[in-house]
Amino acid sequence: MKRDKLESCQIIIFGGTGDLTHRKLIPAFYNLLDQGLLPEEFSIIATGRSVDNQEAYVASIYKSLQKFVKREIKEEVWSSLRERIYYKSFDISNKDGYQDLKETLENLDNKYQSKSRRIFYLAMPPRFFGTIVESLEKYNLLDFSNPSWPKVVIEKPFGYDLESATELNNQITEVFPEENIYRIDHYLGKEMLQSMMMIRFANLVFEAIWDNKYIDNIQIISNEKVGVGDRGGYYEKSGALRDMVQNHMLQILALTAMEPPADMSTESIRTEKIKVLKTLANLELEQVDDYVIRGQYGIGKIDGEEVTAYRNEKNVVNDSSTETFVALKLFVNNLRWSGVPFYIKTGKRLPNKVTKVIIEFKSSFHPSYQKEFNDLSPNLLVIKIQPEEGINFEFNAKEPGSKAKIVPVKMDFCQNCQVGFNSPEAYERLMHSVIIGDQTLFTHWDEVEYSWRFVDQIAQAWAENKAEIPIYSAGSNGPTEAEELLEKDNRNWWE
Repeated sequence: MKRDKLESCQIIIFGGTGDLTHRKLIPAFYNLLDQGLLPEEFSIIATGRSVDNQEAYVASIYKSLQKFVKREIKEEVWSSLRERIYYKSFDISNKDGYQDLKETLENLDNKYQSKSRRIFYLAMPPRFFGTIVESLEKYNLLDFSNPSWPKVVIEKPFGYDLESATELNNQITEVFPEENIYRIDHYLGKEMLQSMMMIRFANLVFEAIWDNKYIDNIQIISNEKVGVGDRGGYYEKSGALRDMVQNHMLQILALTAMEPPADMSTESIRTEKIKVLKTLANLELEQVDDYVIRGQYGIGKIDGEEVTAYRNEKNVVNDSSTETFVALKLFVNNLRWSGVPFYIKTGKRLPNKVTKVIIEFKSSFHPSYQKEFNDLSPNLLVIKIQPEEGINFEFNAKEPGSKAKIVPVKMDFCQNCQVGFNSPEAYERLMHSVIIGDQTLFTHWDEVEYSWRFVDQIAQAWAENKAEIPIYSAGSNGPTEAEELLEKDNRNWWE
């Protein structure tokens, strides 16, 4: 979209001195500006408490750009961005701060002709969300005369369970309508997740066989080599179930399993995703142990280097039962997916960093080949989300030179393997979508609600079951119970 079609606006970041702003948000704005994807007139107002003045803040931002932008910094782009960044020392609990912020925004409205079109980005812990949105209304920083504005952007975690998420949502929707709320799941900004619908719906060869008649199982895998690092305090309250499964993994599942939308509008796509999450099969408390595996990393080696156990990480208690690994089997109770298991696996301190979706098709070969060859591999469609972005299709063919031997071969497409090609970062897409008012890449409250309904069943069972959590060695594939989860179904993980 050209700049002259974008409405001028103000972007107010609460938590402007935090890690997210430095690593993701400001680099995203820099790249968008470089590509001409920001309005001709805009301003960024960053609030925080750890920097004293404008000069120090701008200097810290420049260092972050040098560190986190993939290409060499263009001085003309940086100069243009720098003059639009304004830093305000700010205490969210101080009413005088909101009055001062209001005056600043009004002055910048006049300078940039933004007409009170404001995006409030809450790059802070959820416990502050209610205070901020209530204060924005109380001190008259919001103008809803244009129904598309103002907008509020919210980071996960969105609650700790359904009850807390509902309470948080009620606080926000008391001020902002659902149409103006942008709940970020940065996985939805990744290139291949956006391509998934096109791969399926724009290719009859896939859409015609995207159901239980042809698909044996679907695996959604998101593994990390890193540990929790400095996030031990946060992770103790969330664990992999709340940090990954409730949002990222179930969002990928919804995109994979959804019915064809009536059109490509935000409303149609969201409607179909919500239907999937509503039809997830309930797990009775006594079923959880059979369908869900958890684990916690111990000491081990990653890339040949010894790493510590989770219980030895900073801000983690030494007898912690928090899970850093989850594997589960679930079902979508509708006509298309009846009987097809979906396997989800995610964990930290695993051998490789990878996120992908594997579609395993049924092994229904021609009778004459089934009779003669009893070890044929199933057809696989692999959608690679990160770090490699692309798709490969694995099928059977005659081995060259052999008389009669069939081997699996791959058709492989990697879109980020080309020299000089850089896919846009997730936050670039997401922030551009916020500016233009496209909510397709953001989660509706109904999606959040039904995800929590499913996850709460598992969390409740774990809370009642005081069994010792399995410990897996860092650098391994996780607890052996995760392998057994598929082996008892005569299947295996396609790592």
